[in-house]
Amino acid sequence: MIKSSRGCCGEEELQQVKEAFEYGYFGLAYKTAELEDEIAGYVGTDRYVIATNTGTTALHLALDTIGIKDGDEVFMPSFTFIATAQAVVMCGGKPVFCEVDPVTFLMDVNDVRKRITDRTKAIIPVHYAGRPCDMDELLKIREETGIRIIEDAAHAFGSEYKGKKIGSFGDITCFSFDSIKVMTCGEGGAILTDDAAFDDLSRKKRLLGIDRKAMHVKDWKKRSWVYDVPTAGYRYHMSNINAAIGLAQIKKVDMFIRRRRELCHLYDEKLKGVNGIECMPEGYDSITPFMYVIRVKDGRRDQLKDYLMEHDIESGISYIPCHQFTLFRNNGDTYPVTDQIYREILCLPMHFELSDDDVVEVTDRIREFVNQ
Repeated sequence: MIKSSRGCCGEEELQQVKEAFEYGYFGLAYKTAELEDEIAGYVGTDRYVIATNTGTTALHLALDTIGIKDGDEVFMPSFTFIATAQAVVMCGGKPVFCEVDPVTFLMDVNDVRKRITDRTKAIIPVHYAGRPCDMDELLKIREETGIRIIEDAAHAFGSEYKGKKIGSFGDITCFSFDSIKVMTCGEGGAILTDDAAFDDLSRKKRLLGIDRKAMHVKDWKKRSWVYDVPTAGYRYHMSNINAAIGLAQIKKVDMFIRRRRELCHLYDEKLKGVNGIECMPEGYDSITPFMYVIRVKDGRRDQLKDYLMEHDIESGISYIPCHQFTLFRNNGDTYPVTDQIYREILCLPMHFELSDDDVVEVTDRIREFVNQ
């Protein structure tokens, strides 16, 4: 089976986890703080980094910290993973969906502008497949209206926008480090911001509202066990064990990204001129290609997906638009661009351990299917 995605860990991760085991405390501890520093260093910023146990809780924590509450509107593309919308629902807010660009599948900022009301409190652009949204226009909306911008950068750790790494600028950025992301912590996420008040409040909310000094130091004797609880909170912190995996992974992430870019170029070469198959625009050299996505024309997407599986090749469909789910189906709006994209997209295998021969096998099978 050629898997569509997988995490890639080895001896370095095992050694880091061994150290976490030997420390004897597996919760919020010193490796979590070390990973936060490493993330800031990798992104190239002195911004605040708050490590969380998942990318979804990073989004929820960010929305909760800025005060999203019942009835508040939060904009996002319908073409995203359901976690983006559920994070808003968890706050009592109302997800408001918008269209995407038909070529890049990224948030249509003009459509966002048309939908803004006096109840709109935040916008969540989704950097789909590692491609950054139009951050200049989104941050202009922030300047004009005060609406907060929370980037869903689950796909985009390492991607750049106009020479700056995602997370190094803007308002608030949320990453995911789950098992199949380019960099994994097993499970994990992080929030980046330059807002000191946000950092202070979100750190308390991350661990049940607890305000305690010297929590993350390695030396047990310097840890403080006296604390206050000034706010409501959650159990959203990243564990020392998950942070240990991330500390090994972040040293490999550039290698992972380089290989993914090579694979994308090879896919493009092998699929060039294949009738009925449309690839996404190039430009891989400034992004982290989380997925390799094609469009299958003439209503044959599902047939191709089944054909690949018959030949032990796994593929995926990312994503079912949120407005098609029962939870959100009755809002009355239509999203023809998003619906058309959903009917055609297919995500081909993409991960560090994928070989050139695997790509040749996948693309040969696609050619076979098309030529039948």
